[in-house]
Amino acid sequence: MARRVNFHTLGCKLNFSESSTIARQFEEGGFVRVAPTEEADICIINSCSVTEHADKKCRNIIRKIHRRNPDAIIAVTGCYAQLKPYDIAQIEGVDIVLGNNDKSDTYKRVVELAERGKAQVYSCETDDIVRFFSAFSGGDRTRAFLKVQDGCDYCCSYCTIHNARGASRNIPIAEVVRQAECIAGSGQKEIVITGVNTGDFGRTTGESFADLLRALDKVEGVERYRISSIEPNLLTDEIIGICATSSKFQHHFHIPIQCGSNKILALMRRRYTVEKFADRIAAVRRAMPDAFIGIDVITGFPGETDADFADSRDFLASIEPSFLHIFPFSERPGTPAVNLPDKVQASISTARVKELEALSSRLHYDFCSRAVGSTAEVLFESTERGGMMSGFTGNYIKVKVPYNREYINRIVKAELLSIEPSGDILGRIIE
Repeated sequence: MARRVNFHTLGCKLNFSESSTIARQFEEGGFVRVAPTEEADICIINSCSVTEHADKKCRNIIRKIHRRNPDAIIAVTGCYAQLKPYDIAQIEGVDIVLGNNDKSDTYKRVVELAERGKAQVYSCETDDIVRFFSAFSGGDRTRAFLKVQDGCDYCCSYCTIHNARGASRNIPIAEVVRQAECIAGSGQKEIVITGVNTGDFGRTTGESFADLLRALDKVEGVERYRISSIEPNLLTDEIIGICATSSKFQHHFHIPIQCGSNKILALMRRRYTVEKFADRIAAVRRAMPDAFIGIDVITGFPGETDADFADSRDFLASIEPSFLHIFPFSERPGTPAVNLPDKVQASISTARVKELEALSSRLHYDFCSRAVGSTAEVLFESTERGGMMSGFTGNYIKVKVPYNREYINRIVKAELLSIEPSGDILGRIIE
Protein backbone atom coordinates (compact mmCIF):
# COMPACT_ATOMS: atom_id res chain seq x y z
CA MET A 1 0.00 0.00 0.00
CA ALA A 2 1.29 3.45 -0.92
CA ARG A 3 2.32 5.71 1.92
CA ARG A 4 -0.01 8.61 2.65
CA VAL A 5 0.85 12.26 3.30
CA ASN A 6 -1.26 15.28 4.16
CA PHE A 7 -0.61 19.00 4.47
CA HIS A 8 -1.77 21.68 6.89
CA THR A 9 -0.97 25.14 5.54
CA LEU A 10 -1.29 28.28 7.66
CA GLY A 11 -0.95 31.90 6.66
CA CYS A 12 -0.28 33.53 3.34
CA LYS A 13 -0.62 32.62 -0.33
CA LEU A 14 3.15 32.15 -0.41
CA ASN A 15 2.82 29.22 1.98
CA PHE A 16 0.08 27.69 -0.19
CA SER A 17 2.33 27.82 -3.25
CA GLU A 18 5.18 26.19 -1.31
CA SER A 19 2.99 23.48 0.24
CA SER A 20 1.65 22.58 -3.18
CA THR A 21 5.17 22.25 -4.56
CA ILE A 22 6.27 20.05 -1.64
CA ALA A 23 3.16 17.93 -2.17
CA ARG A 24 4.14 17.34 -5.80
CA GLN A 25 7.56 16.14 -4.62
CA PHE A 26 5.90 13.59 -2.34
CA GLU A 27 3.55 12.46 -5.11
CA GLU A 28 6.48 12.04 -7.49
CA GLY A 29 8.09 9.90 -4.76
CA GLY A 30 5.13 7.53 -4.72
CA PHE A 31 3.11 8.98 -1.86
CA VAL A 32 -0.65 9.48 -2.01
CA ARG A 33 -1.79 12.91 -0.88
CA VAL A 34 -4.88 12.78 1.34
CA ALA A 35 -7.06 15.42 2.96
CA PRO A 36 -5.84 17.11 6.18
CA THR A 37 -8.59 15.33 8.13
CA GLU A 38 -7.59 11.85 6.96
CA GLU A 39 -5.05 9.54 8.59
CA ALA A 40 -1.60 9.69 7.05
CA ASP A 41 1.88 8.27 7.51
CA ILE A 42 3.39 11.75 7.28
CA CYS A 43 1.80 15.08 8.22
CA ILE A 44 3.43 18.31 7.03
CA ILE A 45 2.59 21.59 8.77
CA ASN A 46 3.65 24.75 6.90
CA SER A 47 3.50 27.33 9.66
CA CYS A 48 2.90 31.08 9.89
CA SER A 49 4.12 33.46 12.60
CA VAL A 50 2.66 36.82 11.65
CA THR A 51 0.71 36.93 14.95
CA GLU A 52 0.65 35.09 18.28
CA HIS A 53 -2.68 33.62 17.13
CA ALA A 54 -0.89 32.01 14.17
CA ASP A 55 1.70 30.47 16.52
CA LYS A 56 -1.04 29.15 18.80
CA LYS A 57 -2.96 27.71 15.86
CA CYS A 58 0.12 25.79 14.75
CA ARG A 59 0.65 24.33 18.22
CA ASN A 60 -3.00 23.29 18.42
CA ILE A 61 -2.83 21.58 15.02
CA ILE A 62 0.28 19.64 16.08
CA ARG A 63 -1.45 18.37 19.22
CA LYS A 64 -4.64 17.53 17.35
CA ILE A 65 -2.78 15.54 14.69
CA HIS A 66 -0.78 13.65 17.29
CA ARG A 67 -3.88 12.72 19.29
CA ARG A 68 -5.73 11.58 16.19
CA ASN A 69 -2.81 9.87 14.48
CA PRO A 70 -0.10 9.09 17.07
CA ASP A 71 2.02 6.94 14.73
CA ALA A 72 2.37 9.60 12.03
CA ILE A 73 5.63 11.43 11.43
CA ILE A 74 4.92 15.14 12.02
CA ALA A 75 7.14 17.65 10.22
CA VAL A 76 6.87 21.39 10.85
CA THR A 77 8.31 24.00 8.50
CA GLY A 78 7.63 27.66 7.69
CA CYS A 79 8.06 30.94 9.52
CA TYR A 80 7.17 29.76 13.04
CA ALA A 81 9.59 26.87 12.56
CA GLN A 82 12.28 29.32 11.46
CA LEU A 83 11.81 31.66 14.42
CA LYS A 84 11.13 29.18 17.25
CA PRO A 85 12.45 25.76 16.16
CA TYR A 86 13.36 24.46 19.60
CA ASP A 87 10.04 25.52 21.10
CA ILE A 88 8.27 23.50 18.41
CA ALA A 89 10.64 20.57 18.84
CA GLN A 90 9.52 20.22 22.46
CA ILE A 91 5.86 19.69 21.50
CA GLU A 92 4.88 16.04 21.84
CA GLY A 93 4.52 14.35 18.48
CA VAL A 94 6.88 16.58 16.49
CA ASP A 95 9.58 14.58 14.71
CA ILE A 96 11.36 17.13 12.54
CA VAL A 97 11.53 20.92 12.30
CA LEU A 98 12.72 22.59 9.11
CA GLY A 99 13.41 26.30 8.67
CA ASN A 100 12.74 28.30 5.53
CA ASN A 101 16.25 27.71 4.20
CA ASP A 102 15.53 23.97 4.17
CA LYS A 103 11.89 24.05 3.14
CA SER A 104 12.78 22.91 -0.36
CA ASP A 105 14.40 19.80 1.21
CA THR A 106 11.29 18.83 3.20
CA TYR A 107 10.64 15.70 1.14
CA LYS A 108 14.26 14.54 1.32
CA ARG A 109 14.65 15.25 5.05
CA VAL A 110 11.38 13.63 6.07
CA VAL A 111 11.90 10.50 4.01
CA GLU A 112 15.42 10.20 5.43
CA LEU A 113 14.10 10.36 8.97
CA ALA A 114 15.15 6.98 10.34
CA GLU A 115 13.47 6.82 13.70
CA ARG A 116 10.81 8.59 15.66
CA GLY A 117 10.75 9.83 19.23
CA LYS A 118 13.28 12.64 19.11
CA ALA A 119 12.68 15.88 17.31
CA GLN A 120 15.37 16.84 14.82
CA VAL A 121 16.13 20.43 13.87
CA TYR A 122 17.89 21.34 10.66
CA SER A 123 19.52 24.81 10.31
CA CYS A 124 16.55 26.86 11.49
CA GLU A 125 18.48 29.40 13.50
CA THR A 126 20.35 31.47 10.95
CA ASP A 127 20.33 35.12 9.98
CA ASP A 128 21.55 34.20 6.51
CA ILE A 129 18.44 32.94 4.72
CA VAL A 130 19.59 33.04 1.13
CA ARG A 131 18.09 30.07 -0.68
CA PHE A 132 15.11 30.63 -2.96
CA PHE A 133 12.51 27.89 -3.01
CA SER A 134 10.76 28.15 -6.37
CA ALA A 135 7.10 27.26 -5.91
CA PHE A 136 3.65 27.40 -7.40
CA SER A 137 0.36 25.77 -6.55
CA GLY A 138 -1.42 23.48 -8.95
CA GLY A 139 -4.43 21.24 -9.07
CA ASP A 140 -5.89 22.40 -5.76
CA ARG A 141 -7.91 25.37 -6.98
CA THR A 142 -9.17 27.16 -10.07
CA ARG A 143 -6.42 29.73 -9.55
CA ALA A 144 -2.73 29.05 -9.01
CA PHE A 145 -0.41 30.94 -6.65
CA LEU A 146 2.95 31.66 -8.29
CA LYS A 147 5.82 32.67 -6.02
CA VAL A 148 8.07 35.24 -7.70
CA GLN A 149 9.80 36.86 -4.71
CA ASP A 150 10.76 36.04 -1.13
CA GLY A 151 12.05 37.94 1.90
CA CYS A 152 11.78 41.60 2.89
CA ASP A 153 14.24 44.41 3.59
CA TYR A 154 11.73 46.82 5.14
CA CYS A 155 12.00 45.84 8.84
CA CYS A 156 8.72 47.41 10.00
CA SER A 157 8.79 47.81 13.77
CA TYR A 158 6.05 45.22 14.47
CA CYS A 159 7.08 42.50 12.02
CA THR A 160 9.25 39.37 12.28
CA ILE A 161 8.89 38.26 8.67
CA HIS A 162 12.25 39.74 7.62
CA ASN A 163 13.82 37.47 10.27
CA ALA A 164 11.76 34.45 9.22
CA ARG A 165 12.16 34.91 5.48
CA GLY A 166 15.47 36.76 5.09
CA ALA A 167 16.43 39.49 2.66
CA SER A 168 14.45 40.34 -0.47
CA ARG A 169 15.37 38.07 -3.36
CA ASN A 170 13.81 36.64 -6.49
CA ILE A 171 14.20 34.25 -9.38
CA PRO A 172 14.79 35.57 -12.93
CA ILE A 173 11.88 36.58 -15.14
CA ALA A 174 12.67 33.74 -17.54
CA GLU A 175 12.16 31.17 -14.79
CA VAL A 176 8.89 32.78 -13.67
CA VAL A 177 7.65 32.65 -17.25
CA ARG A 178 8.52 28.94 -17.51
CA GLN A 179 6.54 28.24 -14.35
CA ALA A 180 3.58 30.26 -15.64
CA GLU A 181 3.67 28.21 -18.84
CA CYS A 182 3.63 25.04 -16.74
CA ILE A 183 0.57 26.30 -14.85
CA ALA A 184 -1.14 27.15 -18.15
CA GLY A 185 -0.36 23.66 -19.41
CA SER A 186 -2.17 22.16 -16.43
CA GLY A 187 -5.35 23.98 -17.43
CA GLN A 188 -5.61 26.60 -14.71
CA LYS A 189 -6.96 29.88 -16.01
CA GLU A 190 -5.85 32.34 -13.33
CA ILE A 191 -2.52 33.04 -11.62
CA VAL A 192 -2.04 35.04 -8.44
CA ILE A 193 1.46 36.54 -8.36
CA THR A 194 2.76 36.31 -4.82
CA GLY A 195 5.75 37.02 -2.60
CA VAL A 196 6.59 38.49 0.79
CA ASN A 197 7.15 41.93 -0.76
CA THR A 198 5.98 41.20 -4.28
CA GLY A 199 6.54 44.64 -5.77
CA ASP A 200 10.20 44.50 -4.71
CA PHE A 201 10.82 41.87 -7.42
CA GLY A 202 14.17 42.32 -9.19
CA ARG A 203 16.31 43.06 -6.17
CA THR A 204 18.70 40.17 -6.91
CA THR A 205 18.49 39.98 -10.71
CA GLY A 206 18.49 43.64 -11.73
CA GLU A 207 15.07 43.26 -13.36
CA SER A 208 11.87 45.11 -12.45
CA PHE A 209 8.39 44.13 -11.37
CA ALA A 210 6.99 46.03 -14.35
CA ASP A 211 9.20 43.97 -16.69
CA LEU A 212 7.90 40.81 -15.02
CA LEU A 213 4.28 41.83 -15.59
CA ARG A 214 4.95 42.56 -19.27
CA ALA A 215 6.61 39.16 -19.73
CA LEU A 216 3.80 37.29 -17.99
CA ASP A 217 1.23 39.13 -20.08
CA LYS A 218 2.60 37.31 -23.14
CA VAL A 219 2.24 33.78 -21.72
CA GLU A 220 -0.32 31.88 -23.79
CA GLY A 221 -3.03 29.94 -21.98
CA VAL A 222 -3.21 32.17 -18.90
CA GLU A 223 -6.37 34.25 -19.05
CA ARG A 224 -6.13 36.15 -15.77
CA TYR A 225 -3.49 37.49 -13.40
CA ARG A 226 -3.89 39.07 -9.99
CA ILE A 227 -1.21 40.72 -7.85
CA SER A 228 -1.60 39.29 -4.35
CA SER A 229 -0.33 42.35 -2.46
CA ILE A 230 1.84 45.35 -3.24
CA GLU A 231 3.26 48.03 -0.98
CA PRO A 232 1.89 51.52 -1.74
CA ASN A 233 5.36 52.97 -2.27
CA LEU A 234 5.99 50.30 -4.94
CA LEU A 235 2.67 50.76 -6.76
CA THR A 236 4.03 52.99 -9.50
CA ASP A 237 2.18 54.71 -12.31
CA GLU A 238 3.93 52.29 -14.68
CA ILE A 239 2.50 49.24 -12.90
CA ILE A 240 -0.96 50.82 -12.73
CA GLY A 241 -0.75 51.55 -16.45
CA ILE A 242 0.18 47.96 -17.30
CA CYS A 243 -2.76 46.61 -15.30
CA ALA A 244 -5.14 49.14 -16.85
CA THR A 245 -4.22 48.35 -20.45
CA SER A 246 -3.70 44.57 -20.21
CA SER A 247 -6.58 42.23 -20.95
CA LYS A 248 -5.11 39.72 -18.51
CA PHE A 249 -4.23 41.72 -15.40
CA GLN A 250 -7.40 42.16 -13.38
CA HIS A 251 -8.63 45.39 -11.83
CA HIS A 252 -7.94 44.10 -8.33
CA PHE A 253 -5.40 45.46 -5.86
CA HIS A 254 -4.47 44.47 -2.31
CA ILE A 255 -2.58 47.39 -0.76
CA PRO A 256 -1.56 47.41 2.93
CA ILE A 257 -1.84 50.72 4.76
CA GLN A 258 -1.82 49.35 8.36
CA CYS A 259 -2.97 52.69 9.81
CA GLY A 260 -4.51 55.91 8.55
CA SER A 261 -2.51 58.10 10.96
CA ASN A 262 0.87 59.51 9.99
CA LYS A 263 1.97 59.46 13.63
CA ILE A 264 1.37 55.70 13.91
CA LEU A 265 2.79 55.00 10.44
CA ALA A 266 6.05 56.61 11.59
CA LEU A 267 6.11 54.44 14.73
CA MET A 268 5.47 51.41 12.52
CA ARG A 269 8.40 52.44 10.28
CA ARG A 270 6.24 52.31 7.17
CA ARG A 271 7.61 53.96 4.02
CA TYR A 272 4.78 56.29 3.10
CA THR A 273 2.27 58.77 4.50
CA VAL A 274 -1.51 58.81 4.33
CA GLU A 275 -1.20 61.51 1.66
CA LYS A 276 0.99 59.24 -0.48
CA PHE A 277 -1.43 56.36 0.06
CA ALA A 278 -4.40 58.48 -1.00
CA ASP A 279 -2.48 59.53 -4.10
CA ARG A 280 -1.93 55.89 -5.09
CA ILE A 281 -5.60 55.03 -4.58
CA ALA A 282 -6.61 58.01 -6.71
CA ALA A 283 -4.17 56.93 -9.44
CA VAL A 284 -5.68 53.44 -9.54
CA ARG A 285 -9.20 54.83 -9.75
CA ARG A 286 -8.34 57.26 -12.53
CA ALA A 287 -7.05 54.37 -14.64
CA MET A 288 -9.55 51.72 -13.46
CA PRO A 289 -12.72 53.20 -11.93
CA ASP A 290 -14.13 49.72 -11.32
CA ALA A 291 -11.07 48.41 -9.44
CA PHE A 292 -11.52 46.34 -6.30
CA ILE A 293 -9.17 47.71 -3.64
CA GLY A 294 -8.53 45.66 -0.50
CA ILE A 295 -6.58 47.25 2.35
CA ASP A 296 -4.79 45.76 5.39
CA VAL A 297 -5.24 47.60 8.71
CA ILE A 298 -3.83 47.04 12.21
CA THR A 299 -5.65 48.37 15.27
CA GLY A 300 -4.28 48.95 18.75
CA PHE A 301 -0.65 49.64 17.83
CA PRO A 302 1.28 51.08 20.80
CA GLY A 303 0.60 54.80 21.06
CA GLU A 304 -2.64 54.70 19.07
CA THR A 305 -4.96 57.04 20.96
CA ASP A 306 -8.69 57.40 20.44
CA ALA A 307 -7.96 60.44 18.29
CA ASP A 308 -5.42 58.52 16.18
CA PHE A 309 -7.92 55.73 15.62
CA ALA A 310 -10.63 58.22 14.69
CA ASP A 311 -8.26 59.79 12.16
CA SER A 312 -7.49 56.36 10.72
CA ARG A 313 -11.16 55.33 10.55
CA ASP A 314 -12.19 58.61 8.93
CA PHE A 315 -9.36 58.42 6.40
CA LEU A 316 -10.34 54.88 5.42
CA ALA A 317 -13.96 55.93 5.05
CA SER A 318 -12.93 58.85 2.84
CA ILE A 319 -10.97 56.76 0.32
CA GLU A 320 -13.74 54.12 0.17
CA PRO A 321 -11.85 50.84 -0.31
CA SER A 322 -13.78 47.76 -1.40
CA PHE A 323 -12.78 45.72 1.63
CA LEU A 324 -10.71 45.98 4.82
CA HIS A 325 -8.57 43.15 6.19
CA ILE A 326 -8.41 44.06 9.88
CA PHE A 327 -6.02 42.72 12.51
CA PRO A 328 -5.60 43.61 16.18
CA PHE A 329 -1.99 44.39 16.99
CA SER A 330 -0.04 41.31 18.07
CA GLU A 331 3.21 41.88 19.94
CA ARG A 332 6.00 39.79 18.45
CA PRO A 333 9.08 39.04 20.57
CA GLY A 334 12.26 40.72 19.39
CA THR A 335 10.60 43.49 17.41
CA PRO A 336 11.10 47.22 18.22
CA ALA A 337 7.36 47.59 18.85
CA VAL A 338 7.74 45.51 22.02
CA ASN A 339 9.58 48.39 23.69
CA LEU A 340 7.22 51.17 22.60
CA PRO A 341 5.29 52.90 25.42
CA ASP A 342 1.55 53.49 25.72
CA LYS A 343 0.30 49.98 25.08
CA VAL A 344 -3.34 49.72 24.01
CA GLN A 345 -5.59 47.43 26.03
CA ALA A 346 -6.71 44.34 24.15
CA SER A 347 -10.36 45.17 24.82
CA ILE A 348 -9.93 48.58 23.19
CA SER A 349 -8.17 47.09 20.19
CA THR A 350 -10.95 44.51 19.81
CA ALA A 351 -13.61 47.22 19.93
CA ARG A 352 -11.76 49.12 17.20
CA VAL A 353 -11.64 45.96 15.08
CA LYS A 354 -15.42 45.64 15.34
CA GLU A 355 -15.91 49.26 14.36
CA LEU A 356 -13.75 48.83 11.28
CA GLU A 357 -15.48 45.55 10.42
CA ALA A 358 -18.78 47.40 10.31
CA LEU A 359 -17.21 50.02 8.05
CA SER A 360 -15.76 47.30 5.82
CA SER A 361 -19.12 45.53 5.48
CA ARG A 362 -20.79 48.76 4.39
CA LEU A 363 -18.03 49.65 1.93
CA HIS A 364 -17.96 46.15 0.44
CA TYR A 365 -21.74 46.07 0.01
CA ASP A 366 -21.72 49.51 -1.62
CA PHE A 367 -18.94 48.49 -4.01
CA CYS A 368 -20.63 45.25 -5.08
CA SER A 369 -24.09 46.81 -5.37
CA ARG A 370 -22.85 49.14 -8.09
CA ALA A 371 -22.35 46.09 -10.33
CA VAL A 372 -25.99 44.95 -10.10
CA GLY A 373 -27.67 45.22 -13.50
CA SER A 374 -24.43 44.84 -15.44
CA THR A 375 -22.82 41.85 -17.11
CA ALA A 376 -19.42 40.44 -16.24
CA GLU A 377 -17.11 37.56 -17.04
CA VAL A 378 -16.90 35.14 -14.13
CA LEU A 379 -14.39 32.36 -13.50
CA PHE A 380 -16.39 29.64 -11.73
CA GLU A 381 -15.07 27.22 -9.12
CA SER A 382 -16.06 23.66 -8.33
CA THR A 383 -17.54 24.05 -4.83
CA GLU A 384 -21.28 23.41 -4.56
CA ARG A 385 -23.31 24.81 -1.66
CA GLY A 386 -27.08 24.61 -1.55
CA GLY A 387 -27.31 23.83 -5.24
CA MET A 388 -25.28 26.92 -6.15
CA MET A 389 -21.75 27.44 -7.43
CA SER A 390 -19.73 30.62 -7.30
CA GLY A 391 -16.91 32.42 -9.01
CA PHE A 392 -15.31 35.83 -9.24
CA THR A 393 -15.47 38.66 -11.70
CA GLY A 394 -12.26 40.30 -12.83
CA ASN A 395 -12.68 42.94 -10.15
CA TYR A 396 -13.26 40.30 -7.49
CA ILE A 397 -17.00 40.35 -6.97
CA LYS A 398 -18.35 36.97 -5.92
CA VAL A 399 -21.15 35.74 -8.18
CA LYS A 400 -23.47 32.78 -7.48
CA VAL A 401 -25.45 30.82 -10.08
CA PRO A 402 -27.23 27.43 -10.06
CA TYR A 403 -24.65 24.64 -10.06
CA ASN A 404 -23.62 23.29 -13.46
CA ARG A 405 -20.40 21.29 -13.66
CA GLU A 406 -19.87 22.47 -17.24
CA TYR A 407 -18.97 25.92 -15.91
CA ILE A 408 -16.15 24.74 -13.59
CA ASN A 409 -12.83 26.42 -14.41
CA ARG A 410 -14.45 28.36 -17.25
CA ILE A 411 -14.78 32.08 -17.70
CA VAL A 412 -18.44 32.63 -18.52
CA LYS A 413 -20.45 35.79 -19.11
CA ALA A 414 -23.14 36.37 -16.48
CA GLU A 415 -25.83 38.93 -15.84
CA LEU A 416 -25.61 40.29 -12.27
CA LEU A 417 -29.19 40.33 -10.99
CA SER A 418 -29.32 41.08 -7.27
CA ILE A 419 -27.19 41.41 -4.16
CA GLU A 420 -27.26 39.49 -0.90
CA PRO A 421 -26.53 41.13 2.49
CA SER A 422 -23.02 39.62 2.39
CA GLY A 423 -22.25 41.44 -0.85
CA ASP A 424 -22.42 38.28 -2.96
CA ILE A 425 -24.23 38.73 -6.27
CA LEU A 426 -26.86 36.37 -7.63
CA GLY A 427 -26.43 35.98 -11.35
CA ARG A 428 -27.68 34.33 -14.51
CA ILE A 429 -25.45 32.75 -17.16
CA ILE A 430 -25.68 34.36 -20.58
CA GLU A 431 -24.97 31.67 -23.17
